[in-house]
Amino acid sequence: MKQIILAAGYATRLYPLTENTPKPLLHVGNRPMIEHVISSTAAIGVIDETYIVTNNRFTDQFNHWLTEYTQTHHNFCGKVINDRTTSNEDRLGAIGDLNLVLTQENIADDILVVAGDNLFTGDLSNFGKHCREHRKPVLGVFDVKSLEEAKKYGVVAINESGQINSFEEKPTEPKSTLIGIALYYYPKEILPEISRYLAEGNNPDQPGRFVQWLYPQKPVHTSSITGNWLDIGSKETLEAANTLFINQKE
Repeated sequence: MKQIILAAGYATRLYPLTENTPKPLLHVGNRPMIEHVISSTAAIGVIDETYIVTNNRFTDQFNHWLTEYTQTHHNFCGKVINDRTTSNEDRLGAIGDLNLVLTQENIADDILVVAGDNLFTGDLSNFGKHCREHRKPVLGVFDVKSLEEAKKYGVVAINESGQINSFEEKPTEPKSTLIGIALYYYPKEILPEISRYLAEGNNPDQPGRFVQWLYPQKPVHTSSITGNWLDIGSKETLEAANTLFINQKE
């Protein structure tokens, strides 16, 4: 299985912190945010290669980080992919970046896709178990336990087998308190659908949009994420993550 970490955004909401530093390389607790992501996803299953897709502005910083990281993590096989964009105005979007990696690297394997700013405190091994059991696309979901809170996110409703039967972006009347998060498993058979999605002119930006398009056509299963989940999109969530991870050991 290949892992693709989405890290090509410009994180303007976190300026000035992210004017010259990519968000996933900001320190949370005792190490860069991306290292927490990699530690969490390692529990999902055997990942033989990780691709970090970023933009032209931050490629050198990620390459520098990767060189240092692999000096102490000898079994980690990683590669930084430059999507050649330079600003929010010319960005490819998360799905565009995903397709770039798949095409450029000729990937024909199952993939795990995760946002470089999504942090987890729980064990993700159950997510990996779901992937192996279903051999179908799997979306990570998180229970925000409040219909009011759910209105801020992409809300997922599922049937008794955990398969998606509804996925609405920021609904005024949520059908559940489950939200889709940026953690996805796609078996290799699904990969051509990503290029088809883009070829049909669909929105290349948020990665969840592909799932919204896919689930009416093909079964998409879910796996509930336990523990804490943080999407680092503001200074407030960054501070909250620091509080959670400050004492975490590697």
